[in-house]
Amino acid sequence: MQGVILRGIGGFYYAMDERGTVHTLRAQGKLRRERMKPKVGDWVELTPSDGEEHGWILAIQPRRSELTRPPVANIDVICVVVAAATPEADLALADRLLVNARRAGIGVRMAVNKCDLDPARAEAIARQYRGAGVDPIAVSAARGDGLEALRAALAGKVHALAGQSGAGKSTLVNALYGLRVETGDLSRRIERGRNTTRHCELIPVAGGGMVLDTPGFSLLETDVFDPVELKASYPEFVPYEGKCFFQPCYHATEPKCAVRDAVAAGTIDAERHARYAALLEETRQRWRERYD
Repeated sequence: MQGVILRGIGGFYYAMDERGTVHTLRAQGKLRRERMKPKVGDWVELTPSDGEEHGWILAIQPRRSELTRPPVANIDVICVVVAAATPEADLALADRLLVNARRAGIGVRMAVNKCDLDPARAEAIARQYRGAGVDPIAVSAARGDGLEALRAALAGKVHALAGQSGAGKSTLVNALYGLRVETGDLSRRIERGRNTTRHCELIPVAGGGMVLDTPGFSLLETDVFDPVELKASYPEFVPYEGKCFFQPCYHATEPKCAVRDAVAAGTIDAERHARYAALLEETRQRWRERYD
């Protein structure tokens, strides 16, 4: 029998089979010996409990994609959520999330939440990411703006909403699917959200697909990798690849760079390019220190 792991707590895993029945399972010892730890989102071979306390996970099927933090597998799309109002949008974090998702082979979208509170700021954020392959959608979890468009974009997919605390991820999940995912009030003193989600859980939703309710995305760091690979995670650079004077070109400070020319012409957003240059420098530093 096959099933997908919805959540895992204290060594127990809860997997839903193809008929919708949820089974309580533990991983067989051979998986532990092979250092194959099940993750939420894994499709597994299982044997049901047959009246016992739990059944068993016999094998983990090959993963289409996976992340180490949070530990999830087989996510189709990560929707990065930023806020047009408090808290101030951490777009450097948004860029990191997009890079990490693309490097993991996961599709990406973007939702600019709280657009009703500051429409001009919502449009300014969305403008930076047009052409970046995320199709930003302005939404309001409170008022309902853009929810139908976002729901359609995520329909039938295993997806997660990621972003800084306080951006309204859980509230947005509730508004999209009529769920009761726990939410936290924004701390007015420090203007930073309290992370109320305690564990990763896949939730089947109406219309097909599943949404991942999870902590951890606001703490995500990019992996250590060759800095020249970073530009591949910026789709807006692709039309200019191979047109620079120097090859390879990092599109940061080099003269006669087609990407920098596009930034100067306003074709590529200057603020997003500046954050790219900062992330590139950080990636270079981490690459130099990878053996320390």
